Amino acid sequence: MTDTQKQPTNQAIAIESPFIDALGVQLVKAVDGEGEVRLPLSETHLNTWGIAHGGVTMTLLDAALAIAARSVAGDGIGVVTVEMKVNFMQPGRGELRGYGRVLHRSTTMAYCEGEIRDSEGHFVAKALGTFKYMKRLAVGRDVVRQKLRSDPLATPGPSDA
Repeated sequence: MTDTQKQPTNQAIAIESPFIDALGVQLVKAVDGEGEVRLPLSETHLNTWGIAHGGVTMTLLDAALAIAARSVAGDGIGVVTVEMKVNFMQPGRGELRGYGRVLHRSTTMAYCEGEIRDSEGHFVAKALGTFKYMKRLAVGRDVVRQKLRSDPLATPGPSDA
């Protein structure tokens, strides 16, 4: 597959991450190798200087790039982050918007770029990342969640069975 060939658009993409949902990240767009997410900053997203925490900025970038990668994947295929590099340009304030796009993909990986802009359009951060396509195993996630809920000392990992 070349850089310009695209898979069918997946209109049913959702973020599907309890952590991302807890932060308040909202999906704006996921189509044809492009993703966009938004996050209205609240007090819980800020560092001690009253600006967006770097971890929040990185998480928003990770979500935007992953959504872009998933937008050209088939049904039942998710992505995991293999690596990501972030450059911080200036403090994030107000509402942050994360934009991601697929630069290249193979059958197993996607190489993406993205950026964060604040509510005034200021360039906050830039990222490059590699994502691995994986078959989604919803049953495995449910088992881990149930195990963690029922046993506070349990850790995620291979089952004992």
